[in-house]
Amino acid sequence: MTTPRERTRLHGHGAAWQQFVSVMRSGRLHHAWLLTGVEGIGKATMAFMMARALLNAQDHGSAVGRRVTAGTHADLLVVGRSVDEKTRRQRREIVGDDVRPIGAFLRRTAAEGGWRVVIVDGAEYMNRTAANAILKILEEPPTGAILILTCAAPGRLLPTIRSRCRTLDLAPLPPHELRAVLTDIVEDGYGGEDIEKVIALSHGSAGRALSLLQKDALKLYGLVEEVMQGQAHGREAYRIAGRIMESENGFPVFFDLLCDAISVRTRELLNGPWHEGQPRDTRPERMAGAWQDLVRLREECENFNLDKQQALLSALARVNAI
Repeated sequence: MTTPRERTRLHGHGAAWQQFVSVMRSGRLHHAWLLTGVEGIGKATMAFMMARALLNAQDHGSAVGRRVTAGTHADLLVVGRSVDEKTRRQRREIVGDDVRPIGAFLRRTAAEGGWRVVIVDGAEYMNRTAANAILKILEEPPTGAILILTCAAPGRLLPTIRSRCRTLDLAPLPPHELRAVLTDIVEDGYGGEDIEKVIALSHGSAGRALSLLQKDALKLYGLVEEVMQGQAHGREAYRIAGRIMESENGFPVFFDLLCDAISVRTRELLNGPWHEGQPRDTRPERMAGAWQDLVRLREECENFNLDKQQALLSALARVNAI
């Protein structure tokens, strides 16, 4: 499967791409760009394509294009959440040590005589120290440098960072574009029926679609349907929890799917018909409360390394109580 650094096509964001290209050709290029939109819709892919355009590396087969693909281009620096050496898992934050190399990188002269480009992927994960370091750079932008920030939750950024960036908001992919992405990226072995189910569950996010295909999520979604139909009582709850624990990454994927199913059902109830004199339906309110409880339960379990099977049983009991 290709990574954003390697991809040759950008699906579904033609208007945003043309806006960037138009500004670049005008010679009035802003020093900082903020790419926003839900997770998995192609923000990182677009960031790398912007970098390639700035570095004259759009030909992936050229020497400069291959350097970008290999991560060896001297004028491109990519920053994101690093891996914790002790746990060997991705950190929950972008910390000060992650962004510190940016200062030294921007003080250097461009090795290839053009732009120097920094991509901060997942800027919403920056902690206060990292955010302040980026803000300082934005307040005094160096000549010949472009910063590209991708962010799925711009509300978590400092307002002073947002105000210093030109924003391109990327919309969720329509089904036909999502289908094209999966056709381009996914290996053989998935039937058309599976692809269509994943498209329906992905809400326009290619990243979510790929995650669903890779992590046995369609089987887990069958368990979610059982839960939403009220079949997770007594021994059945233990059976469902056991099935989830047998699946690789089953715990987080199941929670994602269950919370999503609750959100969809809540919207359906809120948008349903209402007749004068009909008693107020309290189910949407109860479902919203359950959604909040499930999010909190998952966070506590993952943050404090609690018993996942017990957390699953608690989640099933909470849904049953709606």
